[in-house]
Amino acid sequence: MRNKLSLLALATLAALPLAAEVKVLKNFTLIDGNGKAPVPAAAMIIDNGRISWVGAAAQLKVPAGADVVDLAGKFVMPGIINLHGHVGAVVDLKQAAENITPANLEKNLKTYASYGVTSVLSMGTDTDIAFALRDKQRAERPGETRLFTAGKGFIFAGGYGGLAGVNEGTATPAEVPAAVAKLAAQKVDTVKFWFDDHNGEMKKMPFPIAKAIVESSKKNHLIVSAHVFYLDDAKELARYGLNGFAHSVRDKAIDQELIDTMKKNGVWQLAATLSREASMFAYTKDAPFLSETFLTRSLSPSVITTIKSPEFQKTLAADPHFSHYPDYFETAKKNFKKMVDSGIKYGFGTDSGPPGRFPGFFEHWEMELLVEAGLTPMQVIQSATKNSAEYLHEKDLGTLEKSKWADLVVLDKNPLENIRNSRLIDSVYIAGNRVK
Repeated sequence: MRNKLSLLALATLAALPLAAEVKVLKNFTLIDGNGKAPVPAAAMIIDNGRISWVGAAAQLKVPAGADVVDLAGKFVMPGIINLHGHVGAVVDLKQAAENITPANLEKNLKTYASYGVTSVLSMGTDTDIAFALRDKQRAERPGETRLFTAGKGFIFAGGYGGLAGVNEGTATPAEVPAAVAKLAAQKVDTVKFWFDDHNGEMKKMPFPIAKAIVESSKKNHLIVSAHVFYLDDAKELARYGLNGFAHSVRDKAIDQELIDTMKKNGVWQLAATLSREASMFAYTKDAPFLSETFLTRSLSPSVITTIKSPEFQKTLAADPHFSHYPDYFETAKKNFKKMVDSGIKYGFGTDSGPPGRFPGFFEHWEMELLVEAGLTPMQVIQSATKNSAEYLHEKDLGTLEKSKWADLVVLDKNPLENIRNSRLIDSVYIAGNRVK
């Protein structure tokens, strides 16, 4: 009889819901991502990964059994969302399709997480491994950076872009609808295509193919994003009504015609990628950040040795277009600032991931460069949080409000006073899980 009662008790316990995991963070200054003034002496209740309450610490009622963390003197902001990364294809300084493994993908995402980058959109160089990991994350509460993916982006056959062994070239507009339908079935987070000729060295995608990509994406209710370089190309693509440009225009100053067309068709400047442009020439001299622990903690000693070597620097300087890269960088800065000032919607992205564009560090460098370009720290933080979540149509991310996921970064100092304070990371939470 006793055994039967014991079994009945165990069965009853198994049928009961598990107690909620509750965390309380208190006594911090809140920067919620909405652009409002910081709120001192704030507190937050996190229930199973979501924010169930946020407000003044004086009004906090700590739930019974909650894990309480006192963050006195700290600053809390939403986790950084990178709208332009490339995840999992690089080991040290080698980028190759064979490097794309579940282990390398997760390693990249954990690196991003350690830097407070809590979401990343991988832009067009992914295999099915990315979808498997993304879908697993969404069925659980992730313990690493949230992965969003464009799957395999579109390149023109024999043209610029993509990754050898991953991206097949598209030769005609007729091939596009079936390819987009496949991406739709995979539920990509955006469609990506490259529209560039690499300084005239490679074939550029014909406009009819680009138009077919935009039209097919919209028919399938998909966001569609484009790599662009030239002003005239951006104008034509904006007329098609794509969702956003993944880089600043870099060949010349943007004009009112492009701004008006983007506003009319709701086209975003989804990323400036200033850190990408700066990296094209930064390593030809002993860049100061190469000695910063904030960068080097995520790199192997061999990578640091290679990048600092005269041989590596000479190879970069031998690029026939090297002398133009500083000008492209300055043009990108001015064009992004003009977009922001003109009321174009904008997000945040770095093009981190490829060799020499280091995940995590580049996102903080990007924020610093955006301030140098003329944005305020608050504008930069909003671009990397609320705005980027909006571009992805992610209503549960981007700001620290009731019912949203608790994706956040705890900082030692105020990033609104100095954007470089974003690097003073105390801890990082994703869906309420402390990941750093």
